[in-house]
Amino acid sequence: MKKTILFLLLISLIACKDDYLSFNYTDGNIRDEADIWNSDRNARGFLSNVYFGIFNRYNLDGNGSMLSQASDEALNSNLSSNINVFNNDTWGSLRTNDDQYANLYDYLRRANIFLEKSSGSAISPASDIRILRGEAFFLRAMFHFELMRRYGPIVLATRSYTISDDLDLPRNSVEEVVAHIVRDCDSASVMARAGGLVDQSAGVKGSVSQTAALALKARTLLYAASPLNNPAGDVTKWQRAADASRAIIALNKHSLLTQANLPNLWNYGTLAYNSEVIFASQTDNNNTLELNNAPISFDGARGRTNPTQELVDAFNMRTSGKPITDPTSGYDPNNPYNNRDPRLDLFIIRNNSTFKGRAVETFEGGRDNLPTNLNSTKTGYYMQKFTIQTAFWGVGAAINVRRPWVLFRYAEVLLNHAEALNEAQGPVADVYSSVNQIRARVGMPALPAGLNKDQMRERIQRERQVELCFEDHRFYDVRRWKLGEQLFNRTVSGMKITKTGTTFTYTRFSVENRIFNEKMYRFPIPQAELNRAPKNLKQNAGW
Repeated sequence: MKKTILFLLLISLIACKDDYLSFNYTDGNIRDEADIWNSDRNARGFLSNVYFGIFNRYNLDGNGSMLSQASDEALNSNLSSNINVFNNDTWGSLRTNDDQYANLYDYLRRANIFLEKSSGSAISPASDIRILRGEAFFLRAMFHFELMRRYGPIVLATRSYTISDDLDLPRNSVEEVVAHIVRDCDSASVMARAGGLVDQSAGVKGSVSQTAALALKARTLLYAASPLNNPAGDVTKWQRAADASRAIIALNKHSLLTQANLPNLWNYGTLAYNSEVIFASQTDNNNTLELNNAPISFDGARGRTNPTQELVDAFNMRTSGKPITDPTSGYDPNNPYNNRDPRLDLFIIRNNSTFKGRAVETFEGGRDNLPTNLNSTKTGYYMQKFTIQTAFWGVGAAINVRRPWVLFRYAEVLLNHAEALNEAQGPVADVYSSVNQIRARVGMPALPAGLNKDQMRERIQRERQVELCFEDHRFYDVRRWKLGEQLFNRTVSGMKITKTGTTFTYTRFSVENRIFNEKMYRFPIPQAELNRAPKNLKQNAGW
């Protein structure tokens, strides 16, 4: 019987004792499967292990690559980074990157086993079983969503498969996958702990909550309504997505941080479980993000994420609120960073930014732009977002940073709501309200009245580009909007800065040509998976 990789890696728990014991989900002393479910501690530990399927996305390859570097947001200073296969058309079924196919099905199986076994387990009090099952429903939905947004139609894993099952299964349609994710989110929203992080006690802080389930549902429905998955433009799908986001807003459990606190949204040493975070990965103490991304003159940092000029250009003017391309915006190409959206300096390090108490030098020959250093910025910029300037790295440095990867935050909910509602009803008052809350947080003017639907769509897309930069959204947003050929199939740019005395001269320049074509809207199914399921799996179009 043919056995697809979809579940071949998912049989380790019960296929045989050696494989079972190799799954280190408790303390390593379990000798029999019954010992898991006959123990409150072990059963809870099993579910805790399922949480490890939630990704931390700061370092995809151990050398500082991030998904933003595979979009028009940034480049990787290491020109040999494997992340570039996304950009130069060397990506394929035999050369994958960020391939989570087998890993996600592995964790799907774990979630399914918990759902199948937990009802009769020794978890005590019994009322906790319902709560924990709600968490498992969310996790199963999350893993299915991550598969869907990469591969499109996928095989739904609705139960734990065994080695005796026929695993060469047909893929479910996107519509079927979305329906299943929504059902699991609905289950999670009524079974998991009510409210959001603010309602959770210290012992369970950060676990799946009602608002986390609703946020996943809203994002899933947004993807389902978008042109990639909704080519007919069914407006009812947009309305469902808008209603799902509105349900989170109506609960009033989350709020936007102030501009002063925004840099600490990802800093759990200062603002753990803050009001804007809806759900995040587990935290660990490390300083590799700063080591990988700080400017090169700071303690041997690698400066990996170099924002593009295209991203910098997306930040509007502060006073007028207009794009810099508008001749009435007030933009001065001889002083290009003056009076810009405050998020530019919150998220991006540019020439003369202050970092760890001194000015960054990205001008030609400056200490953060040295051709002799292979890690030097390729665009004239470095990434500021996520970094904690009190962090230490280098020889003998203490690890002092506690930071999760934030999967859902309230600003995204507002943007999801605005986008979906604009597509469903046009730029009604609630569309303006959702976007303007985010702009007001950093002192940006409200959007101008009288925008039509197309103009509002463009504004919302730009607002997402700015507010959510480097957070794994742009890579997928451009795909779901079906704008890849327009936005990713082109040259990305940087800013050459020349210093003469105390005067700086700014010249845009082309850094790298990017390639995007139709097949790249979906990830290729890895060839190893196809070999194990030759009858039904089938490759995505074009690969």
